[in-house]
Amino acid sequence: MERRTNRTPPRKSDSGAAEGLRSASGEVLGEARRQIDDPDLNDATAVHEFRKGMKRWRALLRLFEPLMGDEAAVLRVEARDLARELAGSRDARSAIDGLADLGEEQLPVSTRQTLESRLEALGRTAEAATLTDDLRERLRDALDHAAAAARRWPLDHVAFSAIADGLAASYARTRKAVPGDWAKATPESLHELRQRVVVHRYQMDLVVPLWPKIGRAWVSEAQKLRDRLGHHQDLAMLKDLTAPHQPLARWRSRLMPLIEARQAEHASRAARVARRLLAEKPKAFRNRLLGLWEGRAARSE
Repeated sequence: MERRTNRTPPRKSDSGAAEGLRSASGEVLGEARRQIDDPDLNDATAVHEFRKGMKRWRALLRLFEPLMGDEAAVLRVEARDLARELAGSRDARSAIDGLADLGEEQLPVSTRQTLESRLEALGRTAEAATLTDDLRERLRDALDHAAAAARRWPLDHVAFSAIADGLAASYARTRKAVPGDWAKATPESLHELRQRVVVHRYQMDLVVPLWPKIGRAWVSEAQKLRDRLGHHQDLAMLKDLTAPHQPLARWRSRLMPLIEARQAEHASRAARVARRLLAEKPKAFRNRLLGLWEGRAARSE
């Protein structure tokens, strides 16, 4: 940390990124804390919103890691582990969303109601076992620890070029995860792509102030890709529950064709969005970000 702090300050046109990083960190952690503290939120909503907050925080921490070192890496792993503790509840909710995604007309009303009832019961059981008072307190402690660390970091010495490096690295990782043949892509590979798209989407929120109109459109496209891949994953959760000895095993023969057809549709549409969003080479993407920052600096002089 000391070695990084004592380096030569960035030139004027490359400085000034600290405000955006501090603001984003405080907003993300504050919002996650509100989800845990709000007594009016039901457990399902609190879990969903907290997990979303942890995804945003981990995306920022990936930018911080090359700059702040091991502490940022440790916080990212801690955030990941906390989110995983809540995964059981989210898995049940994902299956419910997957069933809804199949469309009401695909199943008889009585069958759909039975399936919904079973999935809702699974969700309630998972929530009761997951979001305990003890876990809520541990989540609060972890968020306080993360906020204190973020306030300590010497961000005033961070150059925008270093942030652009991190944004371009995440963009490159996302492109690399795109399957060569979407029709043959496994659920695991698409889930990995979705994870990388989530990181890229949340990191690009930092770019919107530099590039408002196109930046918002970029984030919107990234969210579309995330949503398509998320729907595919919801259906994978539903499919898992139809395996032998699972709660929906007796409906496997009826559900499997519907699930696979809908997954294929989501994969096809995701491929079209990915081709638009990820067409640019990482080096060109980084140069574009630097050009936007230089233009911002020039306008402010």
